[in-house]
Amino acid sequence: MEITGGGHGPPLNFTHYPITHSLLMVVAWAVVFGLVNLALRCSRVGAAVTGFAVLSHWLLDLVVHHPDLPLLPSGGPRVGFGLWDSPWAALSVELLIFGVGTWLYVRATEARDRVGVVGFWSLVTFLLVMQFANTFGAPPPSVAAVAWAGHAQWLLVVWGFWVDRHRQRRSAKV
Repeated sequence: MEITGGGHGPPLNFTHYPITHSLLMVVAWAVVFGLVNLALRCSRVGAAVTGFAVLSHWLLDLVVHHPDLPLLPSGGPRVGFGLWDSPWAALSVELLIFGVGTWLYVRATEARDRVGVVGFWSLVTFLLVMQFANTFGAPPPSVAAVAWAGHAQWLLVVWGFWVDRHRQRRSAKV
């Protein structure tokens, strides 16, 4: 990637990321994660949901990205609807998706303890702050800084896993 600055949307020009963002590889990752889920949980529904969650990342990127998403790892055609050209429109769509996901999770789970409440809402708040900072903040200082931030995002997965361990499926109401 390159840091471009100026223009509309993120000041980043994604030039080459075939293993994480090409459609063919995302389908492969979806299958792998679905099969791992199936092996660990023995749930076809869980495996399908996991696979779709992985695939949905590419589908949601398709809406906002400039035409920089490769269809094949080797390159080929690149696609993207370019909603990033309008930061407020992109932010609105992303916040709507985030809000629906948060609502579905809150509706399906309940806190078992204080961590399940405070940890969850702290994570939601942190993600919202980061979304606004990414949308309206200054460009990153370097490509290396973007790479470090990208790798640090795994901490969000750990945070989410930790919070989820302090929540439980809501009991069905009769």
